[in-house]
Amino acid sequence: MCGRTACTLAPEDISKSCEYKDKQGQRKCPQWRDGDCDKYQPSYNNSPRSNNPVLLSMKHFQKNADCSERVLAAMRWGLIPSWFTGTHPSKMQYNTSNCRSDTMSEKALYKGPFFKNQRCVVLADGFYEWRRQGAEKQPYFIYFPQVKSEESEARKDDSYVGGRRLLTMAGLFDCWEPPEGEDTLYSYTVITVDASKSINWIHDRMPAILDGDEEIRKWLDFGEVPAKEALKVIRPIESITCHPVSTVVNNARNNTPECVAPIILQKKEPALSASSKKMLAWLQNKSPKKEPSEEVKPVKLSQVALSHKKTSAELMHQWLKKEGEPSPKKPRR
Repeated sequence: MCGRTACTLAPEDISKSCEYKDKQGQRKCPQWRDGDCDKYQPSYNNSPRSNNPVLLSMKHFQKNADCSERVLAAMRWGLIPSWFTGTHPSKMQYNTSNCRSDTMSEKALYKGPFFKNQRCVVLADGFYEWRRQGAEKQPYFIYFPQVKSEESEARKDDSYVGGRRLLTMAGLFDCWEPPEGEDTLYSYTVITVDASKSINWIHDRMPAILDGDEEIRKWLDFGEVPAKEALKVIRPIESITCHPVSTVVNNARNNTPECVAPIILQKKEPALSASSKKMLAWLQNKSPKKEPSEEVKPVKLSQVALSHKKTSAELMHQWLKKEGEPSPKKPRR
């Protein structure tokens, strides 16, 4: 699953990191939707209900735009469906921060946005996941490996702005009209899949991560790629990495670099049982008493009755020999 993320780039750097090629082969950086640049605040510890950067097709806002054109928007994490009848998003009774890929085309909360092609890409430095270890949980930060290719070095690729490659997660969005005439609320959910082998030892679910611009294009360009065809890019991927982080991230109010900083896990000694503790205390406080040894008298060999104990192999050999011998003939009467 995905319940906490980090996205620390400035708005202009996010635009640079989302550079793509249009249909004419020209490189473009998507611009922020009017007013949304100010709604986004960089954070080391984003939780549901926060506003986060999302990439989507420009055609959702401009009907005359081409589906392949992209735009950046700040949307609320936790999908509020268009048919929601409450007076405020906080009245939403369901947790919609994640949706399962295998049921999103069936559930009422998500099938509307899915079949209306309201697909988006949720952007982040990475996401946090907790590994359960007995009664404790150890947080990990999961992200794309930060390695520049020779091609990106040659053309000074901006997709690694600030030394980081943004994680691109598939999502669905919807728009809700507040009953009191306030601004339309755009919100999203992160699609999840079964965890890949690279992180299933941490958790059994993970976000559907789009690896590379071609997969992003197929997910966003609903003019060329219909909904069911787009599902082909929704799958677990192995090309991610992770490191353990401090439990300071457990509190969503903590928003410092310490949240994403790698730590070295200390190996804990196994807890002793009550009986083990008693034995340890006895060994520390007591010393075994030595009993006086009795004089060992020599024994003559003639006094010992020698006997040969047959081994199991010899017994088996004897049994087989008997089985192989012909049975004695019965005397004729």
